[in-house]
Formats: sequence, structure tokens, C-alpha cells
Amino acid sequence: MKSKMKTHRVIFGWLAFWLLIPGLTRANVTLPAIFSDRMVLQQQSELIIWGWARALEPITVIASWDHQAVQTKADHHANWQVKIKTPKAGGPYHLIIMGNNTIVLQDVMIGEVWLCSGQSNMEWSAQAGIEGGAEHIQQANYPHIRFFQVGHRTAPARQLDVTGQWEVCTPQTMSHFSAVGYFFGRELHQRLHVPIGLINSSWGGTPAETWMNPEIIRNDEEFAQAASRFKPVAWCPMEPGAAYHAMIAPLTPFVIAGVIWYQGETNTLNPIEYRRLFPALITSWRQEWQRDFPFYYVQIAPYNYGPQPNGVLLREAQLLSLTVPNTGMVVVSDIGNINDIHPRNKHDVGRRLANWALAKTYGLADIAYSGPIYRRMVVEGDKIRLFFDHAEKGLVCQGDRLTHFQIAGQDRVFVDADAKIDGSTVVVRSPKVKKPIAVRFGWSNTAEPNLFNAEGLPASCFRTDDWPIQ
Repeated sequence: MKSKMKTHRVIFGWLAFWLLIPGLTRANVTLPAIFSDRMVLQQQSELIIWGWARALEPITVIASWDHQAVQTKADHHANWQVKIKTPKAGGPYHLIIMGNNTIVLQDVMIGEVWLCSGQSNMEWSAQAGIEGGAEHIQQANYPHIRFFQVGHRTAPARQLDVTGQWEVCTPQTMSHFSAVGYFFGRELHQRLHVPIGLINSSWGGTPAETWMNPEIIRNDEEFAQAASRFKPVAWCPMEPGAAYHAMIAPLTPFVIAGVIWYQGETNTLNPIEYRRLFPALITSWRQEWQRDFPFYYVQIAPYNYGPQPNGVLLREAQLLSLTVPNTGMVVVSDIGNINDIHPRNKHDVGRRLANWALAKTYGLADIAYSGPIYRRMVVEGDKIRLFFDHAEKGLVCQGDRLTHFQIAGQDRVFVDADAKIDGSTVVVRSPKVKKPIAVRFGWSNTAEPNLFNAEGLPASCFRTDDWPIQ
């Protein structure tokens, strides 16, 4: 109680001081939309608070958690910014911004802030239809989880602001927000016991190129050729940089803990290029934010993309992207729908993403965060033995026998193989291949294989060869 009284005295003292100064020319100080009532700021960080005012306007910012007045002046372009430090998670607090007008942001929480981005499977809301949707909506009362929904916009050049405002998680707000983002944030909130801020900047149907600085595309011949294959559609932008300029670039000064990403379905048009394109997106975003934040993503689900193996090649590109430091991939081959590009089990997707963050970002022990990932192979006569990461407690077949293994010899003709679990390895063979040299697993657009680790997480598709795909 005493602390609150002290805070109020400091606030009103500064307000009285500022308003009584004579002779000031009035001009409104304004803030980007990401600063609003009910916002969440990243804990224990040095933040940039920025905005606009009259050129050379004196600006003072006071945060109620430390009562320190930080002062600056708007530059000759009418821009201003200050840096403030945030404490450990907590709240609610006030943030006061004073120029010739005063803005008081209320109900400000300090916690963990994550950006959710991608295409329709990230954008998909409970209201659009998810498993257990009615129950999940009814239970979505979490005052310390906050949502910021970035409005759909495009622009030919980098913008200064987005549309949106922070909202408290309620059944009404949750029902329209990213379901994957909500389940991810709810898991973090329940395990970490801190406020969670979720910024959803996603748009159904968009290729990765739309979310990247177009200079990256223009300066890379392969990227430019791949991007030229996208044809205009009625429901989303396809041009390089269109969503980046309007929905990502304005957010880059805002400190975040990390990114979760669910995208790739549209890029099945150019899956080979995605091997370099997706790592380039991750790297460029980190450069924009000037932070090597974690980037956790969902491998696209099995789906009937047609006769060409574009879906599995895109999943392979995502698997190869694990070589980028501080990344993690969620496999969803067991909870997809080969006839629906929007699988409705969003709860397990969000929970698996959260497990990556809980284990690798927040250091919680005894959390299984990845299914088996192929590491290496050894030829043993007419058999091949496969070794995996994330299989320390052993491998499990969820069914009568392992499925979706193929094996080939020097002729490079793959045939269905018999596969058996041996501890934390799998031994693969076929009587049709006497001298095997390569194995493929889950190698089709619609494959829903049944190899899991002991913790119940599915193995990613893979191949041991790097032969050109016809």
C-alpha cells in the first residue's frame, strides 16, 4: 500500500510540475500502437521507448517500477526515444510519457514477450474451429496473458507503425487470437508463473518471401527466381517484403524474448530454395532486432499436395534449418490431416512449441521437447542401422510394425523396407536390396509414420542420401 501511495505521489508530482511550466508550445507526443494500456514488456531488459513529438520537444518518461525520470528531446525529424530498464516479472505498473501533453499507460505488466508469425496455421483461431474449441474458449480467463493482434497491412517501403492494441486474455479475446499462440503462451504462463505477452503478426496464404526484407530477395538470383513463381491471389500479398514492411519492420525496436513460426505450405512451390530462404529469414530478423533470440517453428503437417514430393521436400528444408543456432522444430506428422491443410489440433502444436522454449530458453529440466532426429547411419552387411538424437530413453513403434521406411542400393531404386527398433537405433533391410547404401523415412507428402521416442514425440522425415529428386 505504501509503495502504491509513493508511486502516485511521484506521478502526480511530475504531472503538476510539467503542466505548470509556462510558455510551452503545445504539440502532442504520440506513441506507436505497440505501447498501450495492458501491454507486456520484456523483463530484465533494456528497452527502447520511442515515439514522435514536435521537433526539439523535451520528453520525459517515468516508469512506476523505479520512479526514475528519463529525459530526451525529439530530433529535427520529430522522432524521439529513450532507454529504460525493466525489473523482474511483475505488475501492474504505470508508464508516463510527458511532452507538451501527457500519456499515462496503465496496467502494464513485466514478463515474457513472444512474437507469433507465419501463415494460416499460425493465424487460425479457436473461433475458426479447433479440437475442443468451445471448452478451451470457456476456460480462457488469464488476466496476466495479454494479446496484441497486428492488423493486416502491406506497404512498398518500411513503415513506422502497425495497427492493434493490447488486450487481456478472456474467452472473447482468445476466441479471435492465434490458437497456436494462445496455447504456447498459456503453457509458458502456467509453468513459469510470469505474465506473457503474445504479438500475433501472421497472414494466411503468405510465402516466406513476403515476411522478409525485399533487398534479400532482390540481391539473390535464386531467391528472386523462386519469388517470381508466385502468382497474385485474392486473399493475401505474395510480393517480397509486402508484409515485412508493414507488419514486422515497425516492431523491430520492441524487445521480445523470441519467435514462434508456423509457415511453409505456400512455399511448397519452391521447396529446394526454402533450404536457404528460411535460414535467411531467421538471420535477417535477428539482425533487425539486434538480438540472437530463439526461433522455434513447426514443420508443416502431411497433406495431399499432389503427385510431386513438394510437401516432404519442404519438411526436409525445415529439418535442415535446425543447423541454424538457437532454433527448434516441432514435428506434427501424428496430429495432421492429409485432406485438410489446416489441422484442427492446435493445442498440441502450441504445447510442443512451448516445451522447446521451456527446455532450451528457460532451462526447465526433464522436459521432452523433440522427437527423434536422424543423426547417422552404418551399413551392416545387408542392413543399415540408423542412429538418432533425442532417443536416449529408446524408440517406440505406435502400431504393430514400423512403417514408411524405404531402402536402396547402387541403382538408387527405393523399395519398402522392414524396420525394427533396437534400443535407440532402427535396423532397416529388404530382401530385394542385398547391398544397401541409403534409407528414406516418411518420404512422401502424406506420410504419417509411427516411429516415436519413449516420450511420445514423433520422428521427423529424413533421407540419408542427397540424390537429386526427380
